Amino acid sequence: MSNTKRAIISVFDKTGIAEFARGLSLAGYEIVSSGGTAKYLREQGLTVTDVSDVTKFPEMLDGRVKTLHPRIHAGILARRDVPEHLAKLKEHDILPVDIVAVNLYPFQATVARPKVTDGEAIENIDIGGPSLIRAAAKNHQDVAVATSPDQYPTIISELEISGQVSYQTKRELAQKAFALTAGYDAAINNYFINGPVGAIRELPQQDLPESISLNLKKSLPLRYGENPHQPAGFYLPAGAEPPFEQIHGKEISYNNILDMAASWELVSEFTDPCCVIIKHTNPCGCACAQDLKAAYRLARDGELPPLPISRFGGIIAVNRPLDIEAAEEITGPNSFYEVIAAPDFLPGVKEIFANRKGWGPNVRLVRITKKPGSQYLLRSAWGGALAQAPDNTTLDESKLSQATSNKPTPQQLEDLLFAFNIVKHVKSNAIVIAKNRQLIGMGAGQPNRLASVRLALQQAGERARGAALASDGFFPFADNIEEAAAGGIAAIIQPGGSVKDGDVTARATELKLAMVLTGIRHFRH
Repeated sequence: MSNTKRAIISVFDKTGIAEFARGLSLAGYEIVSSGGTAKYLREQGLTVTDVSDVTKFPEMLDGRVKTLHPRIHAGILARRDVPEHLAKLKEHDILPVDIVAVNLYPFQATVARPKVTDGEAIENIDIGGPSLIRAAAKNHQDVAVATSPDQYPTIISELEISGQVSYQTKRELAQKAFALTAGYDAAINNYFINGPVGAIRELPQQDLPESISLNLKKSLPLRYGENPHQPAGFYLPAGAEPPFEQIHGKEISYNNILDMAASWELVSEFTDPCCVIIKHTNPCGCACAQDLKAAYRLARDGELPPLPISRFGGIIAVNRPLDIEAAEEITGPNSFYEVIAAPDFLPGVKEIFANRKGWGPNVRLVRITKKPGSQYLLRSAWGGALAQAPDNTTLDESKLSQATSNKPTPQQLEDLLFAFNIVKHVKSNAIVIAKNRQLIGMGAGQPNRLASVRLALQQAGERARGAALASDGFFPFADNIEEAAAGGIAAIIQPGGSVKDGDVTARATELKLAMVLTGIRHFRH
C-alpha cells in the first residue's frame, strides 16, 4: 500500500480553501478534487488530481454524479485497524483518504430567496456532498472531515505540530459534520412540507405533518434567558433572516423577543392606526385612533392614574411608520419603554429617542421587516413538543349570534369586536374591557374567570359604565354576568358553549345586557 496521503476537497463556498489546500500540499497530501473546485485550486497554482482520474469514470449528468463511486468511498470508509479492509483496498488499487473537506450546495439560502422556483430548489439539493461528509464522519477514527472554513486552521496547525490530526479534533469535527447533514436534510424535509422559507401553507388541523424536523441555527446570541442563570439564544431555520432589524439601542434580550412577538401579533389585528403596549406578553395598553400619536395616548391612558404603573419598561408596537409627533409623545415625562417596534421610523425619529435623557442607548428601536408566521406552532413539553395550527381565525361579524333581546348599539358593537380581537392575545382565563376602541381593563391568567372579571373591572373603574366586555371562553356560571353588570358593563361578547348557557343568557337578559356569541374560543396558555 502506498504511503501517499490523500485529501478530497469539494466545496461550494471557496472561502479559505486555497490556503487550506496549500497547507495540505506542504504536509505531503495529494489533493483530489472535481469540477469548479479543481478549476479554482489550479487557478491558485495548486496541483490537483481530478476525481475522474481516481474513479476512471467521467463526471456525468451535469455534475450530478462525480464522487459517488467505490474508489472514492472505499478509500474513506476503510478502517485502518481491520486488515481485511486494507487488503481489499490493495486488491483494487484504492488509496485511503485521510482528510475530506466538503461544504454543500446552498439549499437553505436558495429556498429563502423570494420567488424561488421548485426547480431551483431541487437542483440545490446536494447528494454527493452529504455522502462524502457522512462517510468521513462515520470513519472519524481515521478520517478528519472539515465542513466549514473556520475548521481549516485547526487541521493545518495540528498537521504542522504533530503531522496528524488528533482523535479529539476528528471526533469534534465528526459531530459538527453530522449536525450539518442533519440540519440540511431537515431543511429539505421542511421545504417539501412548507415550501420556501417564510411561506405558509394553510392546512386543515388534521393535516399537521406526521414528523417535524427542526433545522434551527443560532441567529442572535442573547445575554441570558428569562433569568440570568438561564443561557439562551434566538434560533431560526437555516437560511432565514430575523423578521426584524434593530436600528438603535443595546442588544435584544430573550424577554424582549417574546414580548415583541406578542405585541406585533396583536397590533397586526387592526387596520386603523394602532398602538399596543405589552408587558410580560400581555397587553396593558391598546388603542386605535386617527393617528399614532392619538393611539399611543389612548393606549397609555388605558390604565387609571397614578401613572406609570404596568406600562413602564414595557414594549410598544405600532402598525404604521413611527412619526415625530408620536415619538415626542412616547418619550414624554414619566415614561420609558424597552423596545419600540414599527414597520419603519420616519426621518428624525431615531434621533428623538437617542438624544432623550433617560432613553439614549437603553431603548431598542426595531424595524419589523416582514410579517412573521408559521404553518404550525411548537412548544416544548416533557422532553417533547406540542404542535398546533396558529390561532388565525378572524371574527366574521355576520356570523355573530344575538343571545339577548337587547342588541348592542353600533358603538358597542365596534367596541365588542375591538375587545374580542384583543382577548385572543391575553393569557387565559382572559377578560378584556374596552370603550371607544381603547383597552381600559384586563384580567389575565387567573385560575377562574370570575377573578379575571373582577380584575378587569378594578382596572377600568368608573369607565366600565357603558363599556364592552370580551371573554376568551364561555361563562360557566351567571355570577360572572352579575359581576359585570354591577360594574356597569353594557355589552358582552363571548364564545358560548357552556352547559349553563341558558342560565347565563337569562341573567344577562334580566340585567338588560346586550350579549353576542361568537362560537370561537381563544384560550391562550
